[in-house]
Amino acid sequence: MQTIQQVLAKKGGEVFSTSPSVAVIEAIKTMAEKKVGALLVLEDGKLKGIISEQDYTRKVILTCLDADKMRVEDIMTRQIVVTRPDQSIQEVMAIMTDKRIRHLPVMVDGELVGLVSIGDLVKEVISEQQFMITQLVRYIQG
Repeated sequence: MQTIQQVLAKKGGEVFSTSPSVAVIEAIKTMAEKKVGALLVLEDGKLKGIISEQDYTRKVILTCLDADKMRVEDIMTRQIVVTRPDQSIQEVMAIMTDKRIRHLPVMVDGELVGLVSIGDLVKEVISEQQFMITQLVRYIQG
């Protein structure tokens, strides 16, 4: 069973973030530029929240608010679910499914060490299954 640590080792530990005081539109532009669906919200190096495309869609677009005037802190998710590097992909996928979230910060002793998305985890599961299929085919074919 693969762990989150193994996923981070392959993916890299780069995490994109923003500040709570940044205009929402700037955070959305950063997500588009970096081709990510969420940014961690950091203040003085501490995790304060997460802002995702879903937050923007549900809290700005659907309510017809002005993304130029709103700050990240106005719409960010403050109750953050986190994971540890030693947790298995299956455990974390179950948490994400249960909580209906797509991104999880990875923490060790209160320190941020990475971020995983449901896409990262699905990619690893598919890769692992493909490897197993290849090995079984080779075994069967002799």
